[in-house]
Order: sequence, then C-alpha cells, then structure tokens
Amino acid sequence: MDVINAIILGIIQGLTEFLPVSSSGHIELGKAILGVELKEDLLFTVVVHFATALSTIVIFRKDILELLKGILQFKWNDDFKFALKIIISMIPAALVGVLLEDQLKALFKGNILLVGFMLIITAILLYLADKAKNTKKDVSYSNAAIIGIAQAIAMLPGISRSGATISTSVLLGNDKTKAARFSFLMVVPLIFGKIGKDIFSGELALESSQIVPLSAGFIAAFIAGLFACTWMINLVKKSKLSYFSIYCLVVGLIAIGYVGYDTYF
Repeated sequence: MDVINAIILGIIQGLTEFLPVSSSGHIELGKAILGVELKEDLLFTVVVHFATALSTIVIFRKDILELLKGILQFKWNDDFKFALKIIISMIPAALVGVLLEDQLKALFKGNILLVGFMLIITAILLYLADKAKNTKKDVSYSNAAIIGIAQAIAMLPGISRSGATISTSVLLGNDKTKAARFSFLMVVPLIFGKIGKDIFSGELALESSQIVPLSAGFIAAFIAGLFACTWMINLVKKSKLSYFSIYCLVVGLIAIGYVGYDTYF
C-alpha cells in the first residue's frame, strides 16, 4: 500500500469511526474504489484503530481523568457506577469478538452487497433517533446492556457503531449528549483490548517498507478522528442525524447497485 492510499483510508477511518456512517463499511468501499488489497490488512486496522482511540482519549481527557479519580476512591459514587455501565456495555461485543472472530473476518472480504444493506439499516436507525425527543435521562444499567448488544451487532460491516449505539440510547429515552458521550467512551476499552489481542496473537509482522504508509495512515486517522468526534457531539446535540440517514441510504443503494451492475455487466 502506498502513502496516498494509506492517507485516504486513514481519513476514512478517522471520520467514519465517529460519524454514524460505518467505518468498517466505508473502509471496504474505499478499498474497492481504490483497488487496494491490503497484505498488511490486520496491521493497518490495528494502527488506525489505535489512532481513533487516541483521538477519543484526547477529546474526552477531562472526563476520563475525572472518571479514573472517582474509581480510585473505591466508593459507590457516580464515576464507579458509570464505569460499571461501561463494563456491562462491553460484554456483548467482547463475546461476539472472541466466539465469532473467524466468521466476522470472513464478512470483511469485499462483501459490498452486505455493506449496502447494512448501511440502509443504519439509515433507518438514524432517522428514528433524529425524530426522538430529547430528555435529561441518564443511561441505566439495563440501557447499557441493550446498547452493548447494539454495539455487538454493529461489528457487521455497514452497521455504524456510533450510529447504532447512539440511536439505541436515544430511542431508549436517554439524553442525546449523554448518549454520544457514553457511545464514544464505551468503545475505548474494547479497541485497546482488541489491539492487545492482535499484538499478542503473533499475526502482526512489520516490515521496514510499511513504516511510512502506516505512519501516514495513523496521522491521517488521528487528525480526522479529532475533527469528527468534536463535530459528531455537536450534531447529536442539535438533532442533525437525519443528514447522515440520507447519506447512508444513498451510499447503501449505490453499493447495492454497484454489485448488481458488476454482476450482470
């Protein structure tokens, strides 16, 4: 993979990790459009996911520090309760990732038709969430479990993780800003857990020729992630998810049409 393609894919990852349009789906579409077949697919995925996790930490650094301070008091306070909700939300995706890892990997093989249909599902979720009334309600323990299931389903290419988790949270009656905050914070431990698993699996092999494109992809994903995370929080607060609903619907239909055209022509 050359530097230009790495930067393009890094920007796609950084933007779509936070914007509700499916990062995995857009990466697959991006690779198809660019004609890129990544020999270092797993390594590149680890690098750009680390970049977006880092951008989340930068944006929510104050929240994370306050959360850690509260947890370290070892008291049944709001921070400890919030951390417990995060842990609950992680369980479904962690189980799916461990038990169905090979099946999931098989879906990330240029499966454009699946991406198209899943983007349409994302569009429907975003539309419904955008029409929901805003409240001041906090995420409950049962809500955390349901949002966690939505995050597990979003491991399919084309289902937006942020879109699915924020939409589910809002449809459960939670405050939109709090829903976005919970959505972005709940994925950080999972990303680092997945990165650690991949590193210790022994499947990652770095060659000197890969250092420059991987570095370019990392920087592009990190900068794009900072922008997208900040932007997304404001968009959710202002109930602007319908724009992304239309976008996902259009891209999903294009993806399905592309597969149909390629099949018959």
